[in-house]
Amino acid sequence: MAENKPFVGTAGWTIPAAHRSSVPATGSQLERYASRLPVVEINSSFYKPHQRETYERWACSVPDHFRFSVKVPKAATHERRLIDCRDLLDAFMGEVGGLGEKLSALLVQLPPSLQFDRQIAKKFFALLHDKTDCRLVCEPRHASWFEPGADALLSRLRVGRVAADPASVPAASAPGGWHELAYFRFHGAPHVYFSDYDAGRLLEISAQLADAGASATEVWCIFDNTARGHALGNALAVDAIMRQMTFNSLNARPAATRSYPNAVQSIVR
Repeated sequence: MAENKPFVGTAGWTIPAAHRSSVPATGSQLERYASRLPVVEINSSFYKPHQRETYERWACSVPDHFRFSVKVPKAATHERRLIDCRDLLDAFMGEVGGLGEKLSALLVQLPPSLQFDRQIAKKFFALLHDKTDCRLVCEPRHASWFEPGADALLSRLRVGRVAADPASVPAASAPGGWHELAYFRFHGAPHVYFSDYDAGRLLEISAQLADAGASATEVWCIFDNTARGHALGNALAVDAIMRQMTFNSLNARPAATRSYPNAVQSIVR
């Protein structure tokens, strides 16, 4: 995957009726989704395991350039709270290994009640690094994870800290930890999972991604506002804006930003 270009996708690959015309009419939903967007985040792994053969089938359904992010099971993050997870991670990595080289990142989302503990965090992420070469991102939600010491440890452990919207604390709105990977998750605001992002907000998000790309090697943007089917439309709109930004930059067009609203309108109207 090319460096510095934001990769935009959604949590899951459901295609709502409102956006069926935006993807090819034939093929599985994943195949149709992957024809328009370059990445996807698998959230179902958080709730239940999938067979390795299922991951293999998904990997075979997408183009060579396509990449997956997979959410680590809640059994490790919410039930064991990062402690004594070797057996869980062994099983999980045996499953997601079916994605092969198309597995790009693992997402570790923590419960709001889980406070930062240096030794527990260090041991867990070191163990996870021992089991995979893919990138790691963490979405903490307790304020203690946003203190300088916690951020410095995540950076040393090569773990990106997710930028989340809505943010659990003010610092959660910007990426942190390991600077090589900036990973954004837009859950819908003000109503988590339900709210749509309007055209103005999508332009702001695109500018935020562009700024992140100036320093991070790779930028991901995942829309998780899936409850009413808004995620795909938002992702397609931001992907179109980022493509237009790239085109305008390469061609040095004056007043190029004037074309960005049109990119949004062509997708969301």
